[in-house]
Amino acid sequence: MVIRPNQAPDERQLAIITEQLGRAPRGIEAVAATNSQGTPLVLRMAPIVDDKPFPTLYWLCSDVLKVEISRIEAVGVIKSLEQRLQDEPEFLAAYRQSHQDYVDARWAFMSDAQRQEVERLGYTDVLTERGIGGISNWQQIRCLHTQYAHHLCGHNVIGQWMDTHHGIDQHIG
Repeated sequence: MVIRPNQAPDERQLAIITEQLGRAPRGIEAVAATNSQGTPLVLRMAPIVDDKPFPTLYWLCSDVLKVEISRIEAVGVIKSLEQRLQDEPEFLAAYRQSHQDYVDARWAFMSDAQRQEVERLGYTDVLTERGIGGISNWQQIRCLHTQYAHHLCGHNVIGQWMDTHHGIDQHIG
């Protein structure tokens, strides 16, 4: 069961996140998804980290999910999904909509001050045109981890496919 608290991590969650990442976290704005025990699955990140654009809005932090998704990537699923995007216009349209939803959410989560900072630093195009995980070509898939993180927080056709064909959601706990 996924819970979407969308709030700053508490001390317990920060300790878990530090362990998951293997370092102190930077740029976290909120825990965007947890399992039923409150363990962070996805982090919502700031648009600017250390004065540089950070186009990955949703960061998958769950060790269990990262391992499961890495197994899927290792067998070449990205290549076959990209072929499907070329062969199936409806699938490509749904995938492009997933990217647009991600961009819209990224911009909507920004405060006025953050938007002004993005504009001042010249990163408006990066943060309004780059899709899931910062990808510029919306017909390619860079990483299934970013796709699944978005799926747990919004609508993502690749994440839905992973649940249907690989049962990733069975590992959430």
